[in-house]
Amino acid sequence: MRAMLIVNPHATSTTPSGRDLIGHALSSTLSVRLEHTQYRGHAAELAAEATAQGFPLIIVHGGDGTVNEVVNGILGAPQEGLLRSLPVGAVPTLAVIPGGSANVFARSLGIEAEPLDAVNQLIDLVRRRQHRRIGLAHCDGRWFLFNAGVGLDAHVVKAVEKGRARGKTASPGRYIRSTIRTFMRERKLEPALTVTVPSGQTFSDVYFAFISNASPWTYIDERPVVTNPGVDYNSGLGIFAMQSARWIATLRVARQIVFAKDGPRHKKLVRVDDVPTVTVSASRPTGLQVDGDYIGMRQTVTFHAVSDMIDVMAPPE
Repeated sequence: MRAMLIVNPHATSTTPSGRDLIGHALSSTLSVRLEHTQYRGHAAELAAEATAQGFPLIIVHGGDGTVNEVVNGILGAPQEGLLRSLPVGAVPTLAVIPGGSANVFARSLGIEAEPLDAVNQLIDLVRRRQHRRIGLAHCDGRWFLFNAGVGLDAHVVKAVEKGRARGKTASPGRYIRSTIRTFMRERKLEPALTVTVPSGQTFSDVYFAFISNASPWTYIDERPVVTNPGVDYNSGLGIFAMQSARWIATLRVARQIVFAKDGPRHKKLVRVDDVPTVTVSASRPTGLQVDGDYIGMRQTVTFHAVSDMIDVMAPPE
């Protein structure tokens, strides 16, 4: 089988020797064309090229941002308001070899965390022709895989990306410290967000909103952080939105998303699982992130879930 291997050489946990081993191992089973990304957006261009040339498999070695680019390159821009599956035709199957700092998408699918272990797992999946069909979500003209956010987490991602540009590692500790600093700054502001669901129900005075297409929302080292346990790649979207910035309420909910088995609950928490769309509007420009990539400032964003969009090489659900 032909496969294009798209590698982000600047991803957190990729190394030249590791990339060589991965390419050599994959070549024992697949006819591999290796491509390295050279700039932001290049992975999407390479994925679009591979799709146009009829590659049946695209393998990504990089972090969640690189995987997001590849999916957008494969599928092209989503149609606004799209709520159902499209006839996708000869769309390549997607495979992921983790290479970033969090690797949320790969881990949520049961992909091995160590790159070489993931390669061996992938070879076995290819030989057994084992894959899964999953749903995606989109907003602001861009597909996303597992989560998006308006407010706090977007501003944290922006801060961490600035640190990476200065050579600082995007470690879990750095994300936690940035989250605390950002929260302390933003809790002094008036809540700017309003969340609206298809039933017409509206939740105002929201400080930040997380939108999930899968669970967990992210990981802290090996521990999953679960905001919406009723959401997966076969369901609609999950909403997690806080209407309080008080320390006691925030710390209680923060503890629940890390330790509670049945998900977080609080009178100041808006938590809705399995909705087809959700709109978040803001009284002032507020940050938007998708799959851990900062997109920019927005005032109104509508998120859509779309079922059965792409095949991924992964163990059984």
